[in-house]
Parts: sequence; C-alpha cells; structure tokens
Amino acid sequence: MKKLLGIFLVAGTFFSMSLFAGEMVWIKDINSAFKLAQKEQKTVMIMVEGEHCRWCKKMKHRTLADENVQKKLESYITVKVMREDEDAVKDLPMIDGVPTIFFMTPQKELIETVVGYFNVEDFLSYISDVEKKKEKSKK
Repeated sequence: MKKLLGIFLVAGTFFSMSLFAGEMVWIKDINSAFKLAQKEQKTVMIMVEGEHCRWCKKMKHRTLADENVQKKLESYITVKVMREDEDAVKDLPMIDGVPTIFFMTPQKELIETVVGYFNVEDFLSYISDVEKKKEKSKK
C-alpha cells in the first residue's frame, strides 16, 4: 500500500510540474514591461482582465495556455493587469470590456486591440495580423 501511495505522489508531482512548465510569464508592471520591450525591441501584449470575469479565465486557461499560442508569443513581452487597478490602466487606450488585449510597440503605440474571448485559431489569426502590421510599419 505504501509503495502504491508513493507512486501516486511521485506521478502527481511530475504532472503538476509539467502543467506549470509551459505557463506564460506575465509581467505585472506596465512601465517595466515597456522598458524591457525597448531594450529587447519586442512588441508588448497587455491583457486586461476583470477580477470576476469568466471569459478572462477561459482566455487564459484555454487560448493563452495553448502550445501554439505560447510559441507565437515567445517573442512578445506579455503583461497582465486587472481592470480594477486604476494605476495600471490609466495610461492604456480605452477599455471597452474584459478581456481586452492590446498589442503595442515598445514606444507605446497601439498596433491592435482584441476585445473578448477568442479560441486558439482566431487568436492566432490576430497575432498574424499584428505581425503583418509590424512588417508594414518597418517599410
């Protein structure tokens, strides 16, 4: 019985670690994120969520947790702020609802806004649009 329990504990620990291994790294301070973005010349993706927003949770746990989405977002600085945090959202463009995702240049220029929950395929399409707009602006 003890051996069986030990196997379950080890397996449970491994499973928990593997769940967190692919988790996105979120910066919570917008100013720090933009400083880092300027230093690394990366686009900033800011997710504004609400404290009790079920669509925000679905966006994080379904769409943003997807391996393909995370792979695309590796070249972005990802920021997560709460709509209720007035200091965090005061310098952002208008927030029409949550979740709202802003894609911005390191110089704080808005590239694209995504409002609401989107499945993986649709969100990947938005990321492609952002990348196309970035390429056009370089020319």
